[in-house]
Amino acid sequence: MTVTIRQLHPHFFGEVSGVDLREPLTPRQAADIEAGMDQYGVLLFRDQDISDEQQLAFARNFGERESARGGTVTKREDYRLTSGLNDVSNLGKDDKPLPRDHRTHLFNLGNCLWHSDSSFRPIPAKFSLLSARVVNPKGGNTEFADMRAAYDALDDETKAEIEDMICEHSLMYSRGSLGFLDYTEEEKQMFKPVLQRLVRTHPAHRRKSLYLSSHAGAIVGMSVPEARLLLRDLTEHATQREFVYVHKWTLHDLVMWDNRQTMHRVRRYDQSQPRDMRRATVAGTEPTVAQQAAE
Repeated sequence: MTVTIRQLHPHFFGEVSGVDLREPLTPRQAADIEAGMDQYGVLLFRDQDISDEQQLAFARNFGERESARGGTVTKREDYRLTSGLNDVSNLGKDDKPLPRDHRTHLFNLGNCLWHSDSSFRPIPAKFSLLSARVVNPKGGNTEFADMRAAYDALDDETKAEIEDMICEHSLMYSRGSLGFLDYTEEEKQMFKPVLQRLVRTHPAHRRKSLYLSSHAGAIVGMSVPEARLLLRDLTEHATQREFVYVHKWTLHDLVMWDNRQTMHRVRRYDQSQPRDMRRATVAGTEPTVAQQAAE
C-alpha cells in the first residue's frame, strides 16, 4: 500500500493513510514515514488495533528502543507492562486507576506540563509512538507545539541571544514545579541534571528549533531566576495557538512525534476512569552537547 499524508495544521501534523501497522513495513513505507516525520513533526495513524509486540516492531523501523530506566519513580516489581513499552496510563498493576494520592500518579501528573520526552537524558529521545488502548471519556487531549515554527517567529535579536545557550534538564525540575519534592537518594542520582542546547538543528532538513521542556530548570552561566524567566517567556511564545495542534483521541489511534522539533502535553482528565496509553520510544543517537551530567 502507498503511504499518503494529509496535513492537518498550517505548520505541521499529518494524518497517514495506506498503512496497516499489524503488518511489517516495506522499506519504501518506512522511508516515506520517516520523511513524513521530518516534514510534519507529528503523524497520526487511525484505526490501528495493534499488540505491544506490533507497536515495538513498528518503532524498530526508525531506530533502537530507548531504555525505560531513569524515567519513573515506579519500582520494576510494580510495572504493569512487561513488554518493553512505556506505561503512560493512569493504571496500577491491577489494571485499575491509581489512587489520587499514589506516588506514581502524582509523579505522572508532570505529563500535563509542556515537555519533550527524555530531554532529561544525556542522549534525548528521537521519536515517541503512543497507542490509545483505552480512551478516557472526558478530557485527556494531547496538544503538540511546533518548535520550528516557534523558532522562526522569534525576532533576530532573541535568536542571537539564545543561539549558544545550554540548559540543565531534570525530572526534578518539572515535577518540582508541581510541588513533587520527595525523592530518595537513589532517585536524586538517577534524575541528576543533564545539559541540552536551547536551539537545536535537525539532522535531516537543518531547520533550527527551540528545545524547550518543563524539565529545563537552569541555563549555564545565568542566575536561576533569570534563566527560569527566559525559559517561561520562550515557552509562552512557543505554545501560542498558532503553533499548537490539539489531538482528541479515539480508540486505536497511534500518534508518532519527533521530540527533536516538537513539544507536547496531555490535558487533565477524569482520573477515576481508566486511560490506557502505551508508548514506544525510539532512542536518540547523539547528545545535543558533549557533556557529563551537570553538577
